[in-house]
Amino acid sequence: MNTQAAEREELLVKIPYWDKLTPEEKDEVRLGSAVVGYTKGAVVQTYDGECLGSVLVLKGQLRIYLLSEEGREVTLYRLGEGDSCVMSASCVISQITFETQMTAEEDTRLLVVRSGVFEKIAASNIQVKVFMYELIIERFSEVMWAMQQILFMGFDKRLAVFLYDEYSRTGSSELKMTHEQIAKLTGSAREVVSRMLKRFADDGIVEFRRGVIFLKDIGRLKKIIM
Repeated sequence: MNTQAAEREELLVKIPYWDKLTPEEKDEVRLGSAVVGYTKGAVVQTYDGECLGSVLVLKGQLRIYLLSEEGREVTLYRLGEGDSCVMSASCVISQITFETQMTAEEDTRLLVVRSGVFEKIAASNIQVKVFMYELIIERFSEVMWAMQQILFMGFDKRLAVFLYDEYSRTGSSELKMTHEQIAKLTGSAREVVSRMLKRFADDGIVEFRRGVIFLKDIGRLKKIIM
């Protein structure tokens, strides 16, 4: 096996259901998969675009969201390194009827198993089908959490949850984000985000400059969440 083939095999082994495949199915995935790169801000998939199939994030971050006719975006969930997703592939799973979009939040590399190949092995391999439906349930739970926040949670708490989650995810109290980016990720308007951040700043919880949010009092942020 040459170096390039060995590197590709190392990536394929990262597919969560890889060890559940038969030798023949593994050959199909080898032929029907590809590593694809996207620059930050690139559109990975639109609801009316070509279906990707099953994706595994090798590097970077994806954002999956709904886009209204008025241009408002509601973030459903995000995927980071090691995460898989099939929920945006409505062409693979006919039961999925709502229309999602996917963009790269950072420079991102994906391992994509093309829709036709994934559909075929999911139909014949019960372990892959179980993986698919377990993943759908997991992602749908994230969607419901996002909807619950938007519908039933005051924006002060929603913003506090978002800031604390980012602090936990990155391990840094310095978040490099604009008010516009936060608005998209929290399903709100930039003006609402700016007003609430100013209130948090007046209370000594955060400090912000252009493109950066500094978390000054994590303890008080947690109190808002509770």
